[in-house]
Formats: sequence, structure tokens, C-alpha cells
Amino acid sequence: MQERIQTTQVDAGIAKADVRGAAKEVSMKVLFAVAAALFVLAVLTICLYLLADAVPTIGKIGFVKFFTDERWLIRSERFGIGSLVVGTALSTAGALLVGVPVGLMTATFMSFYCPKWLYRAIKPLTNILAGIPSIVYGFFGLTVIVPLSREMFGGGGMNLFTTSLVLGIMILPTVISISENSLRAVPKSFYEGALALGATKERAIFRTVFPAASSGVLTAIILGMGRAIGETAAITLICGNIDNIPASLAEPFITLASAIASGMGYASTTNLERPALIAVAAVLLIIILLITTVVMLLKKKKY
Repeated sequence: MQERIQTTQVDAGIAKADVRGAAKEVSMKVLFAVAAALFVLAVLTICLYLLADAVPTIGKIGFVKFFTDERWLIRSERFGIGSLVVGTALSTAGALLVGVPVGLMTATFMSFYCPKWLYRAIKPLTNILAGIPSIVYGFFGLTVIVPLSREMFGGGGMNLFTTSLVLGIMILPTVISISENSLRAVPKSFYEGALALGATKERAIFRTVFPAASSGVLTAIILGMGRAIGETAAITLICGNIDNIPASLAEPFITLASAIASGMGYASTTNLERPALIAVAAVLLIIILLITTVVMLLKKKKY
């Protein structure tokens, strides 16, 4: 009889524990769902807010004029983002020319050539480089690279060369980290098989491993491009902020992000000045969303 009572008590305890576990699981599911819903709501709110202000503003300015006019004179109410778009594209291309080769070569070195003792030093340095605030990069460019550019090209030193070099340094952590992870994710049998067939180490890396990791490497490049396009603080200090389409590396220019940062502080709310800046922000958001979509498609293709 006593054994039966003990068995019943044990079963009751197990049942209570199961109930508490089920309740805890349900509560955590609800908590995670609420967090996800808040995240989606925040993104949608930002997008809707920008688009709600941007679309009527672009309509007032004129769609063709807004995107093709090369003059961005906010005080004169001339809102053409042609020079802004070209400046953003050129500075991003320059950053990729600087950062991608260096980043890919560094990732290759860390994956295949780097001694363990050196890797333990380089890896944290890469993470530190990613954590440096943007304004620090801008100050470095202003105090170090701008004088160097002034000596090389003349002028004020705030130009496409300076901006591309600083942006190239800024995207290095993204390119290095993601590319290295992608190269290490390729099965070692690919590399070892190429060596067994008589390929040199370099040929095995660049003809076998890199094609296998191509989706991850492209993701790294595209994310680096997104970082370069959206950079604001550093670029505002060193690009010159002049609505000019640069014909050479020595000329100043302006980007979409720097136009917003330099103009929002004094833009008037009584005319189209502030709405025009919001429209520029919407264009920048759409560009970043397109880049993010490409990254998602590449990851989907990879897996």
C-alpha cells in the first residue's frame, strides 16, 4: 500500500513538472514571437515613414529632375541627386578596388598559410578593426590621408582618392571575416584531392577552393559594398561635400549619406529642404534593401 502511494506521488510530481515545462515552453514561444513581431514592425515603420514622405516630395520635385539633375543646392531648392548617386557609386567602386583584393588575399593567408601563433594575433586584430567607430576612421583620414593626398594630387586633399582609401580600409573586416569562414567551410577533401591530382597549392586554392566558396565570397563583397554605400560619419569629413561628379581621383564630391548628414542640421521644415533629404534617405534605404536581397539570394543558392 505504501509503495502504491509513493508511486502515485511520483507520477503526480512528474505530471506537475510536465505541465510547468509545457507552460514554460509556450511562454518562451510567445516571447520570441513578440520579439520577432516588434522587429518586423520597426522595419516596416521605418520603410513606410520614409516612403510616405519621399514619394510626394519626389512628385513635387519631378521624378526625372530628382534623379538626373546634377545640382544639389539645398538652400536654392534645387534637389537633383544625380551627382550624389554618381559620387556614391564611384566611392563604393574605389573602396571595392582597395578592400576586396587585400581582404581576399588576407583571408587566403589566414586560411592556408598563416601559422597558428600568428593567426591568434591576426584574428583578434580583425575583430578590433571591425569595432572601431566610423568617426575614428574619418579622423584618421582627415589627419593622415588628406595631407598625403594633398601632396600627391594638390588641392584640398578631400577627394575621391582619400574617400576610396578610407572606405577600403573600413570594409576589410567584413570581407576578411566572411571570406575566411567561407573558405574554411569548404571540405578539406576538395583541397587535398586537387593536390593529389598534381595541382600546386596555389592552383588548388584558386581553382578548387575558391569556386566552391564563391557564394560566401560574393556575399562578403556585397556586404562590404553595402557598408561602403551607407557609410556617413567618416565620409562627411573627407569627401569635400561638393555636388560635383569627379572626373579624377583628385576632385571632391558628395555621396547620398554625406548629403543627408551635412544638410539635416540646418534644413528648413517649411519648404522642401527636409522632405528632400528624407527622399534621399529613402533612395539610400532602397539601395541597401536591394543589396540585402541579393545577399539572401546568394545564401539561398549556397544552401
